Amino acid sequence: MKGAWYKVLCSFALVLLFALAACGGDSESEQEAGGENTDAESTTEGNESDSDGEEKTIDFMHLWPEGSSKQHHDIVNGIIEEFEAENENVTVDVEILSNEQYKEKLKVLSTSNELPDVGMTWAAGFLEPYVSGNMFASLDDLLEGPLNDMFVPGTAEAYALDGTTYGLPLELNITPLYYNQRIFEENGLEAPETFAELKEVVQTLVDNGVTPVALGNKDRWTGSMWYMYLADRIGGAELLNNAILGEASFEDPALVKAAEEVQNLVDTGAFLNGFNGLGNDEAKGYFLNEQAAMYLMGSWDLPEFTTSEENSQEFKDSIGYIKFPAVEGGEGNRDSFVGGPGVGLFVAENSDVKAEAKEFVSFFVQKWGEQSVEKAGVIPATKVDTESVDLPQMYVDVLNDLNEASNITLYADVQLSAAAAETHLDMIQALFGEAVTPEEFAQNHEEAISSEE
Repeated sequence: MKGAWYKVLCSFALVLLFALAACGGDSESEQEAGGENTDAESTTEGNESDSDGEEKTIDFMHLWPEGSSKQHHDIVNGIIEEFEAENENVTVDVEILSNEQYKEKLKVLSTSNELPDVGMTWAAGFLEPYVSGNMFASLDDLLEGPLNDMFVPGTAEAYALDGTTYGLPLELNITPLYYNQRIFEENGLEAPETFAELKEVVQTLVDNGVTPVALGNKDRWTGSMWYMYLADRIGGAELLNNAILGEASFEDPALVKAAEEVQNLVDTGAFLNGFNGLGNDEAKGYFLNEQAAMYLMGSWDLPEFTTSEENSQEFKDSIGYIKFPAVEGGEGNRDSFVGGPGVGLFVAENSDVKAEAKEFVSFFVQKWGEQSVEKAGVIPATKVDTESVDLPQMYVDVLNDLNEASNITLYADVQLSAAAAETHLDMIQALFGEAVTPEEFAQNHEEAISSEE
């Protein structure tokens, strides 16, 4: 395994070789500590660069190892092969790390401004330190050119700071409320459309000895989605977004009311026993084993309910989903979703192959949008023609809902700064555990956000 300095020296040596000998060769990926490295199979293997063109290498770092993300991994390799076939003088050199290892290495590389030419990033708050350090290149030219009007509205915007776009999203997630239709039928229930109806469903299930909602709030972001939906439905998407941005107050009566409704659900017994001490995967197990009737989770879990071979067809046939119910008299509507783009791509500002890197990003985004939904069950950030793809009906329904969405509010812990996000998540767990009052919940948010202004 070779370190970052080894890569720098190798790159320097290659440049010297090119200058002295005007010859090219394939570059080989080096294995990195704690991660997996692979050379995407190049269709130009063994060929030297064209006499009229200089051979160039794009260093690409991503977070989909073959062992844990095989479908994603295979799509990436296929896209790279296609790109190299169309760009004979360009080789894509790949380094792969797991999610947390990737984030840590990106931080380390940023300290010496040695980021890969192309890498993966997240939206909003994650971008800020890299943008303020002038490490990510503007990608506005791609949005104005080959990728114009290809993204679902509101997705690419999440990667913009001060009007400039520094990343392009690959994935898009919304958060439906999944429910077990068999359990509902056994208890004489119908899918709720209003929050009042949802509370009636919860009470009936509790009275009948059935766990209404599988929630693992040890992870905290899971409970945040419940609060965000109630805040959206009561106060409206604009109020919630403005509060997260520090342009409105979390102490607004509507947002305090949302916190009150969370605790009302807790008092009713809506959530799995011991939910604050359970991780999300543990809680999901109750829903998968039909021991809970509902589960609020991102659309990244759609394969569990449609194509997974680990779950029985009988179970998958019993699962439906609804948009989060409307609150009577509230400012929000059911076409507003909590969600947002997942991982995206950046180009390093100081890349020596910036033009080629941007071409690769543009190519990758388009090919990913064409392939990922069918091959990996991923909802891409680019628009999907649902009539042209062969998908389970639940995917088609979610994609159609996205096309009709009035708003997508990005997860609060992603939008907020690292410090404010930690306060938010701590307060979510305290709110659900009734360790703070709704007023204290709001006050703590206000103090955390205002202290950074």
